[in-house]
Amino acid sequence: MSDAGGIQRIPMAKAINLGLRRSMERDNKVLLMGEDIGKLGGVFRVTDGLQKDFGTTRVVDTPLAESGIIGTAIGLALAGYRPVCEIQFDGFIFPAYDQITTQLAKLHYRSRGALELPVVIRVPFGGGIGAVEHHSESPEALFAHTAGLRVVSPANPADAFTMIQQAIASPDPVLFLEPKARYWDKAEVDVTAGDQALDLGGVGGLHTARVVRPGTDVTIAAYGPTVATAMAAAGVAEQEGHSVEVLDLRSISPIDFDTIADSVRRTGRLVVAHEAPVFFGAGAEIAARISEQCFYSLEAPVLRVGGFHAPYPVANIEEDYLPNLDRVLHAVDAVLAH
Repeated sequence: MSDAGGIQRIPMAKAINLGLRRSMERDNKVLLMGEDIGKLGGVFRVTDGLQKDFGTTRVVDTPLAESGIIGTAIGLALAGYRPVCEIQFDGFIFPAYDQITTQLAKLHYRSRGALELPVVIRVPFGGGIGAVEHHSESPEALFAHTAGLRVVSPANPADAFTMIQQAIASPDPVLFLEPKARYWDKAEVDVTAGDQALDLGGVGGLHTARVVRPGTDVTIAAYGPTVATAMAAAGVAEQEGHSVEVLDLRSISPIDFDTIADSVRRTGRLVVAHEAPVFFGAGAEIAARISEQCFYSLEAPVLRVGGFHAPYPVANIEEDYLPNLDRVLHAVDAVLAH
């Protein structure tokens, strides 16, 4: 039932769809749950065609009840299944917050390791699509602060294809944040990778950051939707004579601090960019940790660029809220001024 093999140029949404399909073909204990994910294929059509091919017992349309979706997934995981839940939009995850943080994240520890909870929660997150309220939030810091959860976000179709398979293979619960503004960005993906996707550093490789553009003057660390913005900023900075290294963190919990520190020791400067508010955000943790580990290598204070400490705005002014190209370049110029 798989698509034709080989290298294909496909959007991120299709790459996730193929990654789900590979995981379901590999393990009949993998099942999908969510609102309108069956016949409709999900609000973003990420699960398009999967119910038709795998049936209604493995691709399950649920009631509009996020807490019930996660609670049911916990029970299924304890019974030996690997549920993959879809939350339609980031702002809808909060009815399930209690189940995720007080049950799903903690049962492995409460059972002293006797129980595993291999549950993946897929969440389209971030802004940039002109949506109404509750549809453009970036709640990653809330979940990264919860011990027992893994929190990851791909930034390109190839990673989306690989990382969703690694997340499903993980014995721990994974919050899989999908940058909805990048769902339709296309890139080449080796869709024949199959089991090789799990061999690329194994499940542990899910949490490895990557240098996606080498540079010598400044490091920009980003994840999810802001990686593309960081790459654009690096391109403009190059025209102005500055060499910018861009890191795709890929994982927010755990964070690959070693790769960040190695980069900062080369460049001496760090800018962290993400869409979530900088107040108590992932960038705050990175700035503190790198200041501790790389104090004698830093030529300037670590700067953060992100959302403001305010509710996500209405669509017609969201461009003023998001960390756009100008704001990232301003931070690059500021650290270079030291």
